[in-house]
Amino acid sequence: MKKKSFKLLLISLLAISMFLVGCSSKTNNESGGKKDPASNSGSKKDTLVYGRGGDSTSLDPITTTEGEAFKVTENIYETLLQYGDQDTTINPGLAEKWEVSPDGLTYTFHLRQGVKFHDGTDFNADAVVFNFDRWMNGDSDKFPYYTMFGGFKKDEGHVIKEVKAVDANTVQFVLKRPQAPFLKNLAMSPFGIASPTAVKKWGDDFRSHPVGTGPFKFVEWKQNDTITLEKNPDYWQKGLPKLNKVIFRVIPENTARLNALANGEIDVMDGLNNSDEATVKGNDKLQVIERPSMNVGYIGLTTTRKPFDNKLVRQAINYAIDKKAIIDAFYGGKALPAVNPMPPSIEGYDKDIQPYPYDLEKAKALLKEAGYEKGFSIDLWAMPVARPYMPEAQKVAEVIQESLSKIGVKAKIQSVEWATYLDKAAKGEFDMFMLGWTGDNGDPDNFLYTLLDKDSIGSNNYSQYSNNALHDVLIKAQTETDQAKRNDLYKQAQEIIHDDAPWVPLVHSTPLLAASKDVVNYLPHPTGSEALTKVEFK
Repeated sequence: MKKKSFKLLLISLLAISMFLVGCSSKTNNESGGKKDPASNSGSKKDTLVYGRGGDSTSLDPITTTEGEAFKVTENIYETLLQYGDQDTTINPGLAEKWEVSPDGLTYTFHLRQGVKFHDGTDFNADAVVFNFDRWMNGDSDKFPYYTMFGGFKKDEGHVIKEVKAVDANTVQFVLKRPQAPFLKNLAMSPFGIASPTAVKKWGDDFRSHPVGTGPFKFVEWKQNDTITLEKNPDYWQKGLPKLNKVIFRVIPENTARLNALANGEIDVMDGLNNSDEATVKGNDKLQVIERPSMNVGYIGLTTTRKPFDNKLVRQAINYAIDKKAIIDAFYGGKALPAVNPMPPSIEGYDKDIQPYPYDLEKAKALLKEAGYEKGFSIDLWAMPVARPYMPEAQKVAEVIQESLSKIGVKAKIQSVEWATYLDKAAKGEFDMFMLGWTGDNGDPDNFLYTLLDKDSIGSNNYSQYSNNALHDVLIKAQTETDQAKRNDLYKQAQEIIHDDAPWVPLVHSTPLLAASKDVVNYLPHPTGSEALTKVEFK
């Protein structure tokens, strides 16, 4: 009897121990659970969980303009050219080398051979032609970023005359006019080359079934929760990526995201509040990562809606907002007050333009001159998610609301979920709204033309601002290949914008991320999105 009981006890203990070993060796799961570092398997951790404030709006990068999408798509797709690891210098991508004709109108790209899309389709010149044909025959509702090439095929300003496959591994772009930022534009996230087979198969639903040539393949998207990617085993860069899996997890609140990081539920978080930087630095298991600054946070004034169709009213709002107080309260010294729509780090920045000082009396005088001596009521829309240029939008909105009340402007703070927010702003449905921009390519064209030219209404020009004189200057600057002359033209453009005041430029921030101490080779990019190809755990 005793012997039998002892045998049963041994069997029970063995079963329990096997169960415990099984539990301890599980890898990270989609809900963000972490592998036990002391697991008996002894294998290196290879799943990275990335905590972020909002979900992607699409996984077809050409169909969107928002940064949360590019954080993911940067890892699925690749572009003909790519930027440096932490700058916007031009480097080979899917094209190994290229030549430009002396007149600046013909670009010939020699493509990387032996590369395949995740679905097994060959990457070649025909695939490049297919993608550009698809984009240029669309419109700004479908493919908003394609306006970087001067509109679409049907538009007079469209820069590209034709894209042709010279042979299987050579593709040629012929332009109608020189475009100075052409190469920098090609390296932007939206122009990731997609599998023609997958695009034809999925049609409009390709935005939920992405297929590129990048280091990671798409696995699953649980809306407003997680997007899971896995290693591309056939990636052309041997030995990369280092990680086996990446999970992008949505945690809207910055503080909740930091708690998840501290508890080991996630490995990296963006949108660290400046006020929490000291807390992270005081935790020996965590690290702070600074993203190189190339952004602007702003208040947009929709110029097609009263009272912001009046320049004097827009100027008054600029005088009424105390940028320094906002920076002191919410940015911990990691931001500059914005004067122009682009940051001082961008070539062509006009440092001679004088900022609108904080001057309530001047603001009141301008409102009186505009016929609004008693003020007015408007809606002030505040972003529902933390952004790199504005980690605490709702709180900043309250400070702005208080400032405006001093000049008789009653601002009601409104918000709505992120995808709807962007859609309504693009359609000009907001009176006054908070937004921002992280530069895509390091060129002034990507701020001034992309955000404030009449060509960009319906895509990134949320203020619906249109000025013919500005348009002429910006097109001339695109066509000019002498950088010194381009810079002079961009200074003229900034003077026009400053006087017309379609925005209140607020800040240029240094965005902060945080990560667990064992994350290495994380190289934050000034564009706000980076491929996680080289990231690993030490």
